[in-house]
Amino acid sequence: MNACLYCYKQLEKTLTWSNWLTVEKIPVLCSFCAGKLEIISGERCERCSREWSGKICLDCQQWRELGDNIEKNYSIFRYNDSIREMISQWKFRGDYILREIFRKDLKNAFETQFAEKHSAIAIVPIPLSEKRMQERGFNQSLALAEMLDTPVKQALARRSGEKQAINDRKTRLKRDNPFYITEPLHQTALIVDDIYTTGTTVRQAAQQLKLHGCPAVYALTVARS
Repeated sequence: MNACLYCYKQLEKTLTWSNWLTVEKIPVLCSFCAGKLEIISGERCERCSREWSGKICLDCQQWRELGDNIEKNYSIFRYNDSIREMISQWKFRGDYILREIFRKDLKNAFETQFAEKHSAIAIVPIPLSEKRMQERGFNQSLALAEMLDTPVKQALARRSGEKQAINDRKTRLKRDNPFYITEPLHQTALIVDDIYTTGTTVRQAAQQLKLHGCPAVYALTVARS
């Protein structure tokens, strides 16, 4: 892993066994590729991480009126063209090693936003349908969840259906819940996924968890569109 994971340019520092075992890890991206990732650093909606000057954005106000079932989503990066391409290459073209791009920031976000505040929290990845799993070969949400060094509960399964991306916002909000419970959880849950778009996916997953005994559901996502 002496080259940038994305563009393959040689990294300035060489990875050896000695520095791999130290606290300071060798970066997995060159400075140019790393600079394309934009961390959400300014004011944000306290419910969904949308860049917003007030406390709660208009979307979350509407969700609240409908009876919101997640306590909070925390996203790390802006969903710009660069991260869209990185996620696409990782998720749809099967370049599994690219998940390492997100490891450090994902773990930091988990520890500061959730682990320090919730002593017992179950990590729940968004599941894929069997058909989608066969097409991709791995579940990107599970791949992210497994990097948190916390036990993962695959408490949900997913029925086959249309890809969310081909539906417009209105259709996505109205579609039937594709998830069903496989393991009831009676503890706080943290849903992990790659992208937060309308928030429908995490809320549908949270709905099933809460219907089967989960007292509170949060979400951690890599990017916020």
